[in-house]
Amino acid sequence: MGKKLFGTDGIRGIANQYPLTVDFCCKLAIVLSRSVCTTRKKVAIARDTRVSGSMLFSALAAGFTSQGIDVLDLGVIPTPLCTTLTPQLDVDMSIMITASHNPYQDNGLKFITSSGDKFSDEQSADIESALAEELSPVFHPEHIGTIERTEVGIAHYVNTAAQIAAPNALTGMKIVTDSANGAFSEILPFIFKNLGAEIISLSAEPNGYNINRDCGSQHTENLCRTVVENAYDLGIAVDGDGDRIIICDEKGNRISGDQIIAYLATYFKNHHLLKGNAVVATIYSNLGLGKYIRSLGIDFYTSAVGERYVIEKMIETESNVGGEESGHMVLSDYAKTGDALLTALIICLGIKESQKKASAIFPLFTPFPAQSHNLRFDNQETIARIMDSTEVKTCINEITTELAGHGSVIVRKSGTEPVIRLKIEDESAEIAQSAAQKLLTCINQAAQ
Repeated sequence: MGKKLFGTDGIRGIANQYPLTVDFCCKLAIVLSRSVCTTRKKVAIARDTRVSGSMLFSALAAGFTSQGIDVLDLGVIPTPLCTTLTPQLDVDMSIMITASHNPYQDNGLKFITSSGDKFSDEQSADIESALAEELSPVFHPEHIGTIERTEVGIAHYVNTAAQIAAPNALTGMKIVTDSANGAFSEILPFIFKNLGAEIISLSAEPNGYNINRDCGSQHTENLCRTVVENAYDLGIAVDGDGDRIIICDEKGNRISGDQIIAYLATYFKNHHLLKGNAVVATIYSNLGLGKYIRSLGIDFYTSAVGERYVIEKMIETESNVGGEESGHMVLSDYAKTGDALLTALIICLGIKESQKKASAIFPLFTPFPAQSHNLRFDNQETIARIMDSTEVKTCINEITTELAGHGSVIVRKSGTEPVIRLKIEDESAEIAQSAAQKLLTCINQAAQ
């Protein structure tokens, strides 16, 4: 399957450099016009707050309309809203222009089917193959698509929040929100204020260049400090496109994604909302999470790393709760993909109901000792050479055998950047550390 352009979640790179150029996006739109937009002849496009978003939108829109495809401009909205709305829009597909938690220089394209699901590996490979072929577009003067703008966002979340929470359900709670200067900048603080919470809103003034800059889910220092300094109950941080969440308790302690998955499983189980008696995480989640979930009498499943794979496993197991350690939380009763705002709402409702401080609730389980490393290299070719190395493969197999029954080893290529991620866990911290050092040495030698 083609992987030169497509990663685990679409195409990503530096804006105004291949493949995120005007020429490429126009060509891509023409290819999609022929291969995907053949039924309704209509596509929806949304974006986050990056300065390059309008440029890439214009290039895509030009390509689509040149082939007679109508474009619905959704404007700046979060990724989860784009995926959730898509089935209602009578379009052949949607495109979300975003690089998620990356800095403003980066951008990307997430491809969404008419049913609101991310493109599969097979669909991505087909598009990549079509892009590799010589393009001979036909332009008909009488077949030119139109561009229509629609306003969505706050109204959707007001309605969805009303389905989950009663009016003023968060009255008495004091919450710090960090919108990452991204797509949730207007929506996130508004919704929580609308539900009665007292809010301090951080990083909610996007200017095209400050998305994710020292803020949001990847940089929670200011969030944690603000919670403590103002004696607030909770801190909520999202990323630039709103599909990732990190929270901190009233003491400023950052709560991991695995702990959030554990809490959602507990909440849904206790409120008789859990479907399939199942919860899904990825192989990258801590082994302690699976142990905790099973202790609740809930079936625990893991998928490959990537939100799309979590969702596929959720559909397979008929679960409505899943997530990634990185902060993507999927509550499929309310959204098609990870939605930071709705996840935050559920957490706040649970804390309010418990009448406990967040620090008295988290952590719900003790993680296994783990060694995690992100090894960055100059290019994907170097990474491919390392991953194909006989010595590295042998080392991984040896460690896997050594940890069998009480630990695990994960070595994977990032789908969005030239990074090898490795994670080794074991009930013994000493064993995990020793195994990690052995593998790091082997990888570094293979990189020479």
